[in-house]
Amino acid sequence: MKSSNDITLQETQESKEEIEVEGENITPETQLNTDEMDSENKKDKSYSPNKQVKYGYIKYVSLFILTIQNAALGLSMRYARTRDVVMFSSAAAVLMAEVLKLAICICLVIQENGSVRKGAQTMYNTVILNIKDTLRVCVPSFLYIVQNNLLYVSASNLDAATYQVTYQLKLLTTAFFAVLVLKRRLKRWQWGALGLLVIGVALVQLSSTDKDSKATSSSNLQKQSKVLGFGAALAACFISGFAGIYFEKVLKESDISVWMRNVQLSLLSLPFGTITYLVNNNGSIKDLLKGFDGFVWYLVVLQAAGGLIVAVVVKYADNILKGFATSVAIIISCVASMYIFDFHLTIQFALGTMFVIGSIFLYGYVPKKKETRTSLSV
Repeated sequence: MKSSNDITLQETQESKEEIEVEGENITPETQLNTDEMDSENKKDKSYSPNKQVKYGYIKYVSLFILTIQNAALGLSMRYARTRDVVMFSSAAAVLMAEVLKLAICICLVIQENGSVRKGAQTMYNTVILNIKDTLRVCVPSFLYIVQNNLLYVSASNLDAATYQVTYQLKLLTTAFFAVLVLKRRLKRWQWGALGLLVIGVALVQLSSTDKDSKATSSSNLQKQSKVLGFGAALAACFISGFAGIYFEKVLKESDISVWMRNVQLSLLSLPFGTITYLVNNNGSIKDLLKGFDGFVWYLVVLQAAGGLIVAVVVKYADNILKGFATSVAIIISCVASMYIFDFHLTIQFALGTMFVIGSIFLYGYVPKKKETRTSLSV
């Protein structure tokens, strides 16, 4: 869940040449090519021999962070909903995550502008004076609140491994809306990857899960329903796909920074999150933080940081690395579930997981361009 997190360019799996961050097309290859051009001019005082080394370091550190965050979020959400303690409200957790995310983004905008005064003035000009532009973000703001609440429903009814694999269907829905809204054309191997993804998720859902687990002994999971869990995950995937593409379209049609857009996104999410909580709690806000202990606050931080991590990672990591991070996160979730939740891994589940992982890599595959030879080529 970047969770909400889904902020950004999140969920859009597209070729490296098309990744856009803050109005510029940036890929690792573009940056490295620039460094190579600089190396040819030794007289350039701005040249640093450690530039590529530092860049590679940031890239792999961001890969590690993304992997851990992806795996930890699914496992933590499942564990939080299976504990024999006073249960917290998932709507309250989503609301608190938006509050925290707003605070983080405000700090980033201030840092981006160099001072508190300049940052506040920029936010006032962008959010208040340009209110029509701000209201464009209402759609993804509402959808992300609904999505994050659905993910809690899914995590409450599916084991962590099944939840993690099933939620990869967001790749299918994102591709669908990219074709429908952005008029993108998918390559043949990308269509094949989407078919492989559907087969993989179907195998996982149909795998034998009749054996009881330790997690299902929790008093909080007496009415667990796998049908409800899958339905919630599927709905969240469709919402994630549309909201991600819509938000990407908004980003590309303006020169407003990603962090400022996220300030707008989180700010508009607060009333939607509050209304959702009130509807689920009979109009009372008295027990908003009921059941919030250290672990729940950790989950709130993890959820709030998720989308922001993606915003940073997308600048440095290409599709292969992002696919690798997602795949490792799935494997970590499966292995951890076997020990934490007594999850029983079947051959059918393992085969379905392999199909899903393979589809992620295949969808993000970018073939090397053929070199054009001229009469001057040796």
